Amino acid sequence: MAEEDVNQVTPGARVEEKLYNVRFKTDEDRSHLIVLDNQLCNRCVDKPCTVFCPVTVYKWENGEHKISVSYEKCVECGACRIGCPYFNIEWKYPKGGFGVQYKFG
Repeated sequence: MAEEDVNQVTPGARVEEKLYNVRFKTDEDRSHLIVLDNQLCNRCVDKPCTVFCPVTVYKWENGEHKISVSYEKCVECGACRIGCPYFNIEWKYPKGGFGVQYKFG
């Protein structure tokens, strides 16, 4: 098999298979994703951020009445920025050396 064929993703592959070579180097000091106002999340009926994100970074915590953010698995696609009807998610690029890293082969 030619080297360029090794990194090909099978058409129709699941998201988990497509993301196999994606890693996130976590910045332990701060998240690059911040929910600005949990009160807005409480009023949001559909919680689209929990659906738009392809890697399930956002999860509604019923007991705490807030969105939890697992930023360490973010693939920096930006879906959350357009998915939140209140524009309640602040998204910044991770500082240098951190964030999504793509590995091939």
